[in-house]
Amino acid sequence: MANAYPQRGFTLPPDARELILARHGASQAALPDQPFALLDGHADPPLAPEGVGQAQRLAERLEAEAPAALFVTPLQRTWQTAEPLAGRTGLEPLVIPELREVMLGDWEGGEFRIRVANGDPLVARLFDEERWDVIPGAEPRDAFAARVREGLEHALERIPDGGTGVAVLHGGVIAEICHQVTGSRPFAFIQVDNTSITRLVRFANGRWLLRLFNDTAHLTGAFGAPSGEPTPRAARTP
Repeated sequence: MANAYPQRGFTLPPDARELILARHGASQAALPDQPFALLDGHADPPLAPEGVGQAQRLAERLEAEAPAALFVTPLQRTWQTAEPLAGRTGLEPLVIPELREVMLGDWEGGEFRIRVANGDPLVARLFDEERWDVIPGAEPRDAFAARVREGLEHALERIPDGGTGVAVLHGGVIAEICHQVTGSRPFAFIQVDNTSITRLVRFANGRWLLRLFNDTAHLTGAFGAPSGEPTPRAARTP
């Protein structure tokens, strides 16, 4: 029909860059009196068996994106999650140290999960004030924000114009990135599920678009992924 203007889906402009943020798969359960090994002060648990399965489903979904770059952090749960996608695409994951998880001070090694599960009063204060450094010895909010901003820029520099990159990251880092690019309150995006997908676009003029947040359709049978029981949510757990 002449002079008809149908609605159309989003198309990435040729001078923009897309970054898909994927949280790592579920990691090993925390156990009292058996803290996780630390890497440079950060808890470094491996993926749990269910996390390995989540990583496979994530790879099945993201392979079709034909990513131009793949990013991980030094912590093993991210590069273990990225391995299936790397195998499918032939990409060599690039480690960006600045995008490692927030440092939780005295609550590292799995202690944070245990405190949340047991209703520690300081947890409520942490979420009320929306800052990690309520925890003794934890990373100051401004320092965390600055290094995440730096890591985000490092990733974007390695994505070509009109291309898409995938970064397998941590819940606290994804929440911080979304906060920064949208100008939201600090913890507005704190609920990030394991292997969920968040899509960001940065246009040539420097502006950001948050297109998608915390999408887990690949874990419930969509996009050709295996169906099965829903993956338990790791609420408020970095």
